[in-house]
Amino acid sequence: MYRTKTCGELRLSDAGSQVTIAGWVQRTRKMGGMTFVDVRDRYGITQVVFNNETDAALCEAANHLGREYVVQISGTVAERSNKNPNIPTGDIEIIAEKLNVLNASEVPPFTIEDDTDGGDDLRMKYRYLDLRRNNVRKNLELRHKMTMEARRYLDSKGFLEIETPMLVGSTPEGARDFVVPSRMNPGQFYALPQSPQTLKQLLMVSGMDRYFQIVKCFRDEDLRADRQPEFTQIDCEMSFVEQDDIINLFEGMAKHLFKELRGVELTEPFIRMPWADAMKYYGSDKPDLRFGMKFVELMDIMKGHGFGVFDNAAYIGGICAPGAATYTRKQLDQLTEYVKRPQIGAKGMVYARVEADGTVKSSVDKFYSQEVLQQMKQAFNANPGDLILILSGDDAMKTRKQLCELRLEMGRQLGLRDKNKFACLWVVDFPMFEWSEEEQRLMAMHHPFTHPKDEDIPLLDTNPEAVRADAYDMVINGVEVGGGSIRIHDSALQAKMFEILGFTPERAQEQFGFLMNAFKFGAPPHGGLAYGLDRWVSLFAGLDSIRDCIAFPKNNSGRDVMLDAPAALDDKQLDELALKIDITEK
Repeated sequence: MYRTKTCGELRLSDAGSQVTIAGWVQRTRKMGGMTFVDVRDRYGITQVVFNNETDAALCEAANHLGREYVVQISGTVAERSNKNPNIPTGDIEIIAEKLNVLNASEVPPFTIEDDTDGGDDLRMKYRYLDLRRNNVRKNLELRHKMTMEARRYLDSKGFLEIETPMLVGSTPEGARDFVVPSRMNPGQFYALPQSPQTLKQLLMVSGMDRYFQIVKCFRDEDLRADRQPEFTQIDCEMSFVEQDDIINLFEGMAKHLFKELRGVELTEPFIRMPWADAMKYYGSDKPDLRFGMKFVELMDIMKGHGFGVFDNAAYIGGICAPGAATYTRKQLDQLTEYVKRPQIGAKGMVYARVEADGTVKSSVDKFYSQEVLQQMKQAFNANPGDLILILSGDDAMKTRKQLCELRLEMGRQLGLRDKNKFACLWVVDFPMFEWSEEEQRLMAMHHPFTHPKDEDIPLLDTNPEAVRADAYDMVINGVEVGGGSIRIHDSALQAKMFEILGFTPERAQEQFGFLMNAFKFGAPPHGGLAYGLDRWVSLFAGLDSIRDCIAFPKNNSGRDVMLDAPAALDDKQLDELALKIDITEK
């Protein structure tokens, strides 16, 4: 056997026993006639002692070990005289009797430590080395535990795990597809699934009743911290259910995951917030409720006093930052520059301090009497020491989104976005449609298969933009960790939906005829939800990006710098696929 014990399991109770361990050299230290070698594997670190007085040759061999050498060491477990309370094996060490170098290593390009000196690009290029680091490995262990707990919970609720194809037809109505040319069908292409949406609906038609799958999905879209071109969903669908049935079951699953993986017991029902309220009070369909600073609209109070910026605005709103009246002019100027950044787009910011005596001192004092400023203070229910920050603009939705960014930044600066605190809610009653300036037509906010709220169905003919969907997102700490909807199961209603979205009957039949035809054979009412596994793991691990909970992620340009992918194909492959590449320089 290469090892009888791992590097993380030896304890003081093992003192005196003969053991063999195997792993990587973390570090070596020479102290007088002794050489100390820390050996690491997935399970932990064990200190090994080589004594020049008892075996000079063995000690000399240990002196030539380099970082990340793969070694096998046999010896006797002994109690350490200088214990290390920071590691589980810190009470013991192994007195080495035999050393076998299984594989030498070049000096790694960065230190294999929790606090490494490797930058992101370097670590991604050598990701197999990065995965040796303790904190990255723990993220993958957490991911494994989460998938096991998800399977355990869903199995207990009668769900079947069923695989769906990876090569499907393209459905360009959503995000961009990744397409795969077919050699056997020249000029035709598969697509990698953006989700198993239509396939899981077909499983409901087939009578499978409760389905789930931990599935890879693919979307060719711009990347950010919580988005990768390929990602993993815990994908679920249920028959004979209404919205409350799905919300209750998957809220139970969320509470199960919190308890089993974080030791957090959530006993209260999650808040349910209509989409319209989320946008009105937080400027986001995924509000972070770990802290307050709810938006207050000030149109009635601040308009009509000669301050042209407000008098001409379509929306005036603000937030109240508790205890932030001590902000200096420099800090306020920095906040103003923050909201004026191109990615946020505000034209400026007005501030007002609530002084210790209750009076209000504002950056636009010359336009407003103390009486008006007191009305503003009362609107926020502000206290002495609070800071009021106000934005305005000619587009209410856009200004609220800018105010959302300001709110989140103030939450960060004031230390209110604690990663060990969790605020969970459901955002419900989404709009069915949203207007696309690019396409100059209505688009489905979620997807074309979402069922409208029953009471809004008559509006499909008269005012489709007012129709609300039976859709719901679970939001935790300002992150959408899952979402779903009740689906359309009636072919006539589905045809109506395609008509509103600008599909001709021919196009609808070409792209989704298989689903509409299936509905004619007794489709049950059904709905579902998909959790983002990567987002759940990063949330529980306290990460700012999902990349460190994925074994081999892509960078922000969608590239795998380790595999150097994507890459060009050679001419022979292109010929077999009947493809010709014509790249136009931009």
